Amino acid sequence: MGKKVLIVAGDAVEALEIYYPYYRCLEAGYDVTIAAPSAKKLQTVLHDFVDGVDTYIERPAYGLEAHVAFAEVDPAQFDGLIIPGGRAPEYIRLNEHVPALVSHFFEANKPIAAVCHAAQIFATIPEVLKGRELTAYIACKPEVQVAGGTYIDANLHTDGNLVSGHAWPDLPDLMREFIHKLEG
Repeated sequence: MGKKVLIVAGDAVEALEIYYPYYRCLEAGYDVTIAAPSAKKLQTVLHDFVDGVDTYIERPAYGLEAHVAFAEVDPAQFDGLIIPGGRAPEYIRLNEHVPALVSHFFEANKPIAAVCHAAQIFATIPEVLKGRELTAYIACKPEVQVAGGTYIDANLHTDGNLVSGHAWPDLPDLMREFIHKLEG
């Protein structure tokens, strides 16, 4: 029986950070479910750096269907969790169902891949980061620290079941490590 992977996302999810893991997991033969606040077509975004601008810029990217709403997800049915970044974590962390979904994977010691701004979700459930190490986009460093975690200044970091990446250029290594843990 194939592995089941849950991806939590929402509008303004970084396009590369959801598409790359989604298609990589499909390629590996996994059953992949994208969950969002509601089952609908999500609007992804593209973040990039432009000369002369101090931070990244954002442009609309592709649409991608979310299969189910967070409220409909039973996390016990999944073997691993992927949390892409972009601006989606900023608001989906406020959804009443997200803390329990994410906490389940920490409590059950199931593989978790978190990239870029995914760390913003952990800030709303600080018990999952206490004593843990992870990397994230540098702007999320204060949230990691406030939640009791240790920010690691690296492109990729693994701490137990948690595989974290700094940003979308780190996806090949992040997914390689996540799949290694998932196949355990």
